[in-house]
Amino acid sequence: MEVRVISAKKDQPHEHAFREKTDKQIKKPWREYKLHITVLIISIISMSIGVQKIYLSKTVSIVLMPLLYAMIIGLILYLAKPIKFVGKKQSKMAEGAMLVFIGPLLAKLAVASGQSLYVLAQVGPALILQELGNLGTIFFALPIALLLGFKRESIGMTSSICREPNLGIIIDKYGFKSPEAKGVLAVFVIGTMIGTIYISFLASVCASVLPLHPYAFAMASGIGSASMNAAAISPLVYMYPNMANTLLAFAGFSNLLSFCFGIYASIFLGIPLTEYLYKHLEPIIGRNVPDVLSSISLSSKDTPNTESSEEKSIGDD
Repeated sequence: MEVRVISAKKDQPHEHAFREKTDKQIKKPWREYKLHITVLIISIISMSIGVQKIYLSKTVSIVLMPLLYAMIIGLILYLAKPIKFVGKKQSKMAEGAMLVFIGPLLAKLAVASGQSLYVLAQVGPALILQELGNLGTIFFALPIALLLGFKRESIGMTSSICREPNLGIIIDKYGFKSPEAKGVLAVFVIGTMIGTIYISFLASVCASVLPLHPYAFAMASGIGSASMNAAAISPLVYMYPNMANTLLAFAGFSNLLSFCFGIYASIFLGIPLTEYLYKHLEPIIGRNVPDVLSSISLSSKDTPNTESSEEKSIGDD
């Protein structure tokens, strides 16, 4: 048996590869005044548009929040590049700044949760049991992934919401270059780009169409990502202003539970369930098509830091 000893000093640069590279590129982020002015202009434009309510029928409506406009405008500026000074360097700097700016939001959610502890206590086990609802998406997403031609990649794509902790779990279990890791990384990238836009739109539509209590939608918005949680709860607070503090409490507490217990739910329930369904569904509805994610190559330099994902706060998104 060959025993390989890898020094911690040698692997240390890979642990925070993105952070160290960014620190070298941007030594003084406060001097990126062009980026700050661009963000300020986007914020002013988004707030000027304000909240828009689009009625699809007499009872069904869609609430469009300023956060949604800001995300779309920022995404267009980054991808289409109509202005040349917003690129990867500025994106990395903005990513780090977001962790600071989202702090007041987390503080507000914490205060709201503390004020509504008696309401949370009355709900009882429902807050924890609703976390099992995350597993229900496996039954919906996995067959679609198989019908689209994905193979083992579908296990990584559908066993969780594919954020940092789940990325670490899949890579640790299957390896960096496995099809499962390619799948979870693909959804991770897509979720980072359009996840907040999608969930804000989804929360607005569901609150208008489904005959459920607003508390249920608030709990459902806590999926373990602070940015997506904020995007989902914003239209709900607008639609039910009299319940604003209670909705924020349910959303914040549910988000915390999802982040903490979601890791164990993925390890002991999500991945085994996805493996079982894949084993029985793939021979029936699987398609023989070329590997659509074969061009993705993973290495420790290409993936986000997942070793400390469990120690991150819920605002790391």
